[in-house]
Amino acid sequence: MPSVAEQLRSAREARGLTVYDVAEATKIRTDHIRALEQGNYDVFVAPVYIRGFVRSYARLLHVDEAAIMAELDAELQQTEKFKEPPPLTNEPRTWVDALMLQFARVHWGIVLPVLVGAVLVVVAAWGYRVWWRYKNTDPLAPLKPAVYQPRPDARDLYLPLPSTNPPARPRGK
Repeated sequence: MPSVAEQLRSAREARGLTVYDVAEATKIRTDHIRALEQGNYDVFVAPVYIRGFVRSYARLLHVDEAAIMAELDAELQQTEKFKEPPPLTNEPRTWVDALMLQFARVHWGIVLPVLVGAVLVVVAAWGYRVWWRYKNTDPLAPLKPAVYQPRPDARDLYLPLPSTNPPARPRGK
């Protein structure tokens, strides 16, 4: 049984297409098409790219997709690079990762309006408390007692009367 690479190359040649024609039709780079036709899967970083490119290539050439994908999976299982999926990260999880995971699970469409509403209620209560204290305090309370003296009543005020003695005459005249 021919390999996936041989099947793709023979189907392309049977249709009279060049590698450049296939690259233009599938929007796959020519070096990737050559690698697929040679069975050189080490060029690709993940099997998902290989599967996607082979599927697009098979559709273009009107080859049975299901059969070629099954054969491709069998071939990929035999390679060392793609036997098992690579780990996403080599670093162990920290408490920050766990916290971020919990934040990602929160339904922010519900929580965010509730939080904003709670903040508005707290700000309104604080503003009302400040206003109530301001309204009920004596504005002159912080002044010292010596500074604050009631004004005398206008009826208690009096002006000095003019003197009744005539002015003295100058001497010598």
